[in-house]
Amino acid sequence: MLTNESPILVTGGAGFIGSHFVLDWFAEVGTPLVNLDKLTYAGNLRNLQPIADNPGYHFVRGDIQDRALVDKLLAEFSPRAIVHLAAESHVDRSLVGPGDFLATNINGTFVLLEAARAYLDKLDAEDRARFRFLHVSTDEVFGSLKPGDAPFEEHFAFKPNSPYAASKASSDLLVRAWGKSYGFPAIVTNCSNNYGPLQFPEKLLPLVLDRALHGKPLPIYGDGMQVRDWLYVGDHAAALRVALEKGVPGQTYNIGGWNEQANLDTVQMLCALLDEFLPDSPHRPHAQLLTYVTDRPGHDRRYAINATKAERELGWKPKETFATGLRKTVRWYLDNQAWVQEVTSGEYLKWMDTNYGAR
Repeated sequence: MLTNESPILVTGGAGFIGSHFVLDWFAEVGTPLVNLDKLTYAGNLRNLQPIADNPGYHFVRGDIQDRALVDKLLAEFSPRAIVHLAAESHVDRSLVGPGDFLATNINGTFVLLEAARAYLDKLDAEDRARFRFLHVSTDEVFGSLKPGDAPFEEHFAFKPNSPYAASKASSDLLVRAWGKSYGFPAIVTNCSNNYGPLQFPEKLLPLVLDRALHGKPLPIYGDGMQVRDWLYVGDHAAALRVALEKGVPGQTYNIGGWNEQANLDTVQMLCALLDEFLPDSPHRPHAQLLTYVTDRPGHDRRYAINATKAERELGWKPKETFATGLRKTVRWYLDNQAWVQEVTSGEYLKWMDTNYGAR
């Protein structure tokens, strides 16, 4: 019999958003959790040190495409829910090597859906009714907005413009189809750009912060006026927890920060915080390091999320403004340089040369 004390299975729980979700889960709920993570370059068990010895926490290293392993975990732990966060998620990497994105994001999701469907068939009616599959996705599936366009709503058509976005849109459609075809109890969330502590420094904010600290050029794609809606990762973790509890199977919920910012303005705000926190830095003012580079192919001009449905139906809304969240983020990275140095390995430096060397 599945109960509130039955574990949940989280995929990708050692990644950026995943580790924040796991930490939030033990802080706010505290019931058992199984973390399945492949530990690719962006997965880091150090992120989860605060709960590593918790008796309710179980870590399993493995690939979501390994059907035998997924079947084994479902049989062994009898989870009451799956929270599916495992994904390849970096647009630039998807442009260089799209195959990994199709394999993990599409085939991996398919494997999970089929394993979970077989698992549900073995449960009694009450346990089947209780089970949930929470699929975590992105606003990039909706494509790009023009300056005056209304923000993305859940019913908007998919118009992905990168291999990453296309792979996530495909996974969203698989989840929808399993719900319609098999009555599979899935909930989908589409989030805006996440930022905060523990983010791998290939994404914009930690990348710029790390380079600024070392006096290196800060790469700005094109004119820097691409607009993103920024969501503090702690707010996102809370939203996922609430969506799992209150979300209705078959429904999609947009999770956004109500914080639209042009990339150029975002980087300038970060530089100003570094000037404030590091008054003795030889690189002040840090904004002098801004360097415009060739825009990436198919670069979406604007993302914006209308998160009204999540507020109305789940009772969730973000706590952090961009100003408060960015201040917390910069302070964390400055106080945790050992973490940054650990994750910026030789392979990461090779990637940086591949992506930015010719721009």
